[in-house]
Amino acid sequence: MSADAAPVPARAGGETKGPATHDLTGRTAFITGAAHGQGRAMALKLAELGADIAAFDVAKEIAYPAYGQGTSVELDSLVAEIGALGRRALALTGDVRDRDAVESAVAATVDVLGGIDILVNNAGIVAYAEADTMTDAEWDAMIGINLTGPFIVGRAVIPHLKRSEHAVIVNNSSVMGLRGGNRLSHYVASKHGLTGLTKAWAIELAPFGIRVVSIHPTGVNTPMNDGLAALEGATPQEIAERSAGNLLPGVPWIETEDVAELVAYLVSDRARFATGAQFVLDAGLLTR
Repeated sequence: MSADAAPVPARAGGETKGPATHDLTGRTAFITGAAHGQGRAMALKLAELGADIAAFDVAKEIAYPAYGQGTSVELDSLVAEIGALGRRALALTGDVRDRDAVESAVAATVDVLGGIDILVNNAGIVAYAEADTMTDAEWDAMIGINLTGPFIVGRAVIPHLKRSEHAVIVNNSSVMGLRGGNRLSHYVASKHGLTGLTKAWAIELAPFGIRVVSIHPTGVNTPMNDGLAALEGATPQEIAERSAGNLLPGVPWIETEDVAELVAYLVSDRARFATGAQFVLDAGLLTR
């Protein structure tokens, strides 16, 4: 034991383990929305810590919202970057709302990488719409991708997590999963739903040793942020100030690497007793 390493307290039943670390060697992470933005940063960070990565992304344009999604080129370059880190990676394409595509991707992951230990439900969309003019299609797309999608992915992955000794699910919600937002009723509903799903899964899956947590970032500097600004005819800075209003000065948004660092902690053994909880990364926004 190194001089600065403290022993880990015994678990119930007297089991004692060595010092908890961020080391993810031998574990496999299935990450949705992985081609760019937060998902890409998460994938690279977890690979840096030793995990193999199943990178799942729609990798094409979708009907709603009308801004750019991840691409197959981005997905392939991510796999190459992970390979350069000495880790294995799979590029998997599909829509989180498509049960067949999700189940096929999960089966391929297990077949090639040997199992799944970590699920990060990161894929998501955001767009503005007023309650009295929002279309059914807009509502359905938001709920489908942000809430039904994580359920479909979780349903496919959970049987494999039950076989892991380090199983954890991280659901990427939002500060809007803990508060309201103007012209965002469909988005807010989807993210509050994801927060509730996290709590329910944490209770249901605890007997299997599976931890389930949600993260709640403020606005993040991603292509989605840029796309939302373009749809509104505004700058990303204006969108950040309108939607967020972070407490820390000079912080209109946080970076993808900030979110990836939080996820890296939560999926590691250092967070071994964290489950059913909401982890806020908001530059003080919710304190207002």
